[in-house]
Amino acid sequence: MSYLTLKDINKIYPNGYHAVHNFNLTIEKGEFIVFVGPSGCGKSTTLRMIAGLEDISNGEFLINDKRANEMGPRERGVAMVFQSYALYPQMTVFDNIAFGLTLQGVDEEVIEEKVKKTAAILGLTDYLDRLPRALSGGQRQRVAIGRAIIRKVGIFLMDEPLSNLDAKQRVTMRSEIAQIHRQTGATTIYVTHDQTEAMTLADRIVVMKDGYVQQIGTPYELYYQPVNVFVAGFIGEPPMNFIRGHVKGGKMQFGNNTLDVAAKLGNRAKQYEGKEIVFGFRPESIELGSQPKSHVVKAEVELTEMLGDNTNVYITSRNEKAILKVDPHDTPEIDSTIVFSIPYDSVYLFDGETENVI
Repeated sequence: MSYLTLKDINKIYPNGYHAVHNFNLTIEKGEFIVFVGPSGCGKSTTLRMIAGLEDISNGEFLINDKRANEMGPRERGVAMVFQSYALYPQMTVFDNIAFGLTLQGVDEEVIEEKVKKTAAILGLTDYLDRLPRALSGGQRQRVAIGRAIIRKVGIFLMDEPLSNLDAKQRVTMRSEIAQIHRQTGATTIYVTHDQTEAMTLADRIVVMKDGYVQQIGTPYELYYQPVNVFVAGFIGEPPMNFIRGHVKGGKMQFGNNTLDVAAKLGNRAKQYEGKEIVFGFRPESIELGSQPKSHVVKAEVELTEMLGDNTNVYITSRNEKAILKVDPHDTPEIDSTIVFSIPYDSVYLFDGETENVI
């Protein structure tokens, strides 16, 4: 197990492109950290700097309080799982898993014992004699993970390992990766653009955008205490609803409805008089009908999506649109009028200029 520290890490390519800006993070031993964000946000670049596959332009990377900037990948004691599996097609599952140990000159009997133990953990015991082409995508990914964990290193790095799998395989592999982490206790850094993977796997999540860290926190903290509009909109499915408007007399408009900003901000609402703010609420936070201590909204139903355990309801009020999540038994008719309430304590307000939470 390893203790990792990244201090003011930057990545600047020779053409001047600044991919990662002042990245700071301390990772405790055994933590499962997930880097999440849209394509091009710098998460994979940061992972590759940790792995030693990319040079660090500025800043300092420590492993167990020892500077690791100049260490090669092998010296860092890391094992990496790639998106593309990177298996040797001419080798059996057994030989692929054993490859790292074979290179180290480990005794054959020890290799066989370790491969069988690793295969048992991953459910690959019956496939050790097969070639990769005879396996499903999920099985190939298990082999790639097996090749990493058999080395008993302290740091596992995973770069979008589930992106090539179908939806059902991703759900299965998510639970298997979580169980492997519990069994090995290794420090794990996992990169994904899928916020569901991040929320279900991580001890802590690092949200990135345009090379900058937006927020670091537990899944609960990111969901219920987002620091800005980007994090609030990125985490959650369906995403948070946002309404932009100017504060007038402590209120703002949502289509044909008036929202009482002062009910949320109290005396602080005076600071934003005449200024633009962003009003946010999550689709599932609403209550149907008119409720006390809530913003009451009337809107028209444009579309409904029945998803089994809930229904997504797409609404409009004048030019403003939003998505609500309701019990399927309460699904309204399309083109009907719906009345719902947003509890004051479920409202998020953001500065219209900085987009930071108020």
